[in-house]
Amino acid sequence: MTEVWFYHLQPRRLESALPELLEKALDRGWRVVVQAVSEERLDALDQLLWTFSEASFLAHGRARDGDAELQPIYLSTGIENPNRASARFFVEGAEIAGALAHPDAGYERAITLFDGTSDDEVLSAREQWKHLKSLGYALAYWQQAETGKWERKA
Repeated sequence: MTEVWFYHLQPRRLESALPELLEKALDRGWRVVVQAVSEERLDALDQLLWTFSEASFLAHGRARDGDAELQPIYLSTGIENPNRASARFFVEGAEIAGALAHPDAGYERAITLFDGTSDDEVLSAREQWKHLKSLGYALAYWQQAETGKWERKA
């Protein structure tokens, strides 16, 4: 069964944490899907992954780009897994259980990143934690220390 990790973003923001975590997933040889709630967020992530560093970028694509099966990172608002990803990232409070139940899921790990300064995202993460726990998923909760390092809290 898929491991589900919750990353509590505080003090860092999604824009600094996500590229780093995606690089680690790719280093493991995983393909990735990043699921957001809105097309506006996908537009911002699309730009971010090309420009987050002067020294590198993260190759990725979306449905409009075609060749989804070739993308190491696929950006989506849907629950599909067109690039046969091993890891799935959820942002903006995107619903986790539906994507994990999809017939093509097959993820080793699902990771949701939520903004600790957003009451809506914190509430969504808590509700999803309870729901996934009731479904029998193995869950882990990670929080950022003041140094920016991740500490496993549960």
